[in-house]
Amino acid sequence: MSSTLFARSFTRRVLQTGLQARVAPQVGAQLGALRFSSYYTPAHEYVKVDGKVGTCGITDFAQAALGDIVFVDLPEVGDEFEKGDSFGSVESVKAASDVYAPVSGTVVEVNEALVDEPGLVNESAEDSAWFVKIEISDDSELGSLMEEAAYKEHCEKESS
Repeated sequence: MSSTLFARSFTRRVLQTGLQARVAPQVGAQLGALRFSSYYTPAHEYVKVDGKVGTCGITDFAQAALGDIVFVDLPEVGDEFEKGDSFGSVESVKAASDVYAPVSGTVVEVNEALVDEPGLVNESAEDSAWFVKIEISDDSELGSLMEEAAYKEHCEKESS
């Protein structure tokens, strides 16, 4: 196995560890509570929900594990994804990794700044270095994601 393949495989395993974690409560009738909420996947993607639009990217934990980001591959506006589909990828000096949609929906905006400045992910992964904005097609999927406290605990377990 080449060192590049090994590094990619290792990073994917690190970023996709399937540890059990407490998940967000069922959202059903609590639609109003979803506005301006953040949710996380065990593979270290996030979605910040504002009404029906979710801003998605990789977490600070993920960017730290990857190291210096040198390339970001993003989808096109109008592309549709199901929860768990790969919608892009990131490459670092250490490895490459796919990025998965935390929710189903249609891409309504892409952060073009990352194409020219992929290193922004290392500087501001969960703020200005978001990857895509998705119009969420199924709010109920948010119930299977972790809220901030559960995600923090998940990261602590992975680090130990």
